[in-house]
Amino acid sequence: MKVQLLEPSDLNLSAYCHIYFSDFISSSFWLDLHVYPMHASLFFFLNDILKQTRFSVVFLMLSGSDTGFGHALAKYLDSLGFVVFAGVLHKDGPGAEELRKTCSRRLSVLQLDITNATQVKELISHCIAAMCFLLFPGLWGVVNNAGILGFPAGGELLPMSMYRQCMEVNFFGAVEVSKTFLPLLRKSKGRLVNVSSMAGECAAYGASKAALSMFSGVMRQELSKWGVKVAAIHPSGFRTGTSNVWEKQEKEMMENLPADTRQDYGEDYLLGLKDYLLRMPAYCEADLSPVLSAILHALLAKRPQGVYTPGKGAYMFPWVFCYLPLWFYDFFVSKMMNTESVPRVLRASEAKSKNL
Repeated sequence: MKVQLLEPSDLNLSAYCHIYFSDFISSSFWLDLHVYPMHASLFFFLNDILKQTRFSVVFLMLSGSDTGFGHALAKYLDSLGFVVFAGVLHKDGPGAEELRKTCSRRLSVLQLDITNATQVKELISHCIAAMCFLLFPGLWGVVNNAGILGFPAGGELLPMSMYRQCMEVNFFGAVEVSKTFLPLLRKSKGRLVNVSSMAGECAAYGASKAALSMFSGVMRQELSKWGVKVAAIHPSGFRTGTSNVWEKQEKEMMENLPADTRQDYGEDYLLGLKDYLLRMPAYCEADLSPVLSAILHALLAKRPQGVYTPGKGAYMFPWVFCYLPLWFYDFFVSKMMNTESVPRVLRASEAKSKNL
């Protein structure tokens, strides 16, 4: 990936130094830069200068830092020297505690339920106060990562509560955060990065992420006149600790399933779906670095992409959808997501047809 780097006037002196003097970025992100052995000491020297000038370090806010991509991203950005406001759903949870123990004092762990407008407003007030204290009230980037993983079952099987929850968190919550922080991003001509998904096979989750992707595309066009760059991240399958979440959602689905629907699908079909879920992690990548690198590129590249597809085969779904007939896309998805399980009524119908 060829990267045209930001100039000091585009961002600020500290960010420029991080790009040019971090061998970690250059090695993990394929930047064609020289490695400076003294980059660490030089950074701290420059930080001392920054304290005496009007320059600032790079301020970033991200949501959903308890687990998964957000947790790894918070650590990653902190290791690169950024000032990170890491929003977590549970400020006393294990994820938040680990961030406090392992990260530097540049990272602040803050309570943030993105569906709670009051907490979102409190967060921006905290960010503004912290930046003003450091003599530079400017925020460079916001990463909307917080989301909930929908149970990958058929749309008819999912309860309406799951549809509403996915939309409330994955879409409306991200919109709330974006609208709240956009005045700051417009002033800094910064970056808005939304972590979406390729998971179109799940009705509730896929619908909410599709809405977020469309929102990202519209805002990318609208905010271009302000100099704000907007990017959507569409990862492929990665292991982000979903098993416990899916167990709760499966229980909720089974408890709310109407008796006639349960009878039509049959217990064998539902058990087959559970077996499919248990096998899914084996096909997902454990290394989250492709996603972290994509987000870093979206934050710092001179000309970031509008859409990123990190991970093996992530580009295949949009490519097939855009360039091949729709019937082939349906066939492609059905083969990729085949659970090898057929509803009871359809099995009976097929058996009856064979006996005729």
